[in-house]
Amino acid sequence: MKTQLDRWIAAADRVVVWLAGFGAVIILIQMLWISYGVFVRYGLGRPDRMVTEATALLLFPVAFAGLAFALREDAFPKVTMVVDRLGPGARKVFDVINHLLMLGVGGFFAYAGISATNRAFNSGVASEILHWPRYLFWGPGALALVVFTLFTLLRLIRLIRTPAI
Repeated sequence: MKTQLDRWIAAADRVVVWLAGFGAVIILIQMLWISYGVFVRYGLGRPDRMVTEATALLLFPVAFAGLAFALREDAFPKVTMVVDRLGPGARKVFDVINHLLMLGVGGFFAYAGISATNRAFNSGVASEILHWPRYLFWGPGALALVVFTLFTLLRLIRLIRTPAI
């Protein structure tokens, strides 16, 4: 029987996969736009000023879109040489500490992302060349960081509630 926590984690899992897909779409857009920029610069001899700024602005949301997916897939780089030699209880303690650190760092960056999005929205600041509102770039990154933080919290609660094996 599924608990409420299992349902929340399953729902968060779906959001995490959609965010990773969103990040993949951003990477595809960047790839096409950069390819267009290279063609215009070297094929036509007319550099496009927008390519550099657009791809730089798109780096922020794409950088965090896959963060929760990496946690879901346990794909963060780790050194487990010592931890693998420990018993289940000690290994669980290390996992809890690791999740607490990720929760703290994710929470800090989520707060910073939300704050930056709010400041960009309230100030009406736009990009220098494209004149696109900056909050459109800060918002998806902040959302991804909030999802990562909540997903980490849910995983931490499940980890604490599950007995060490």
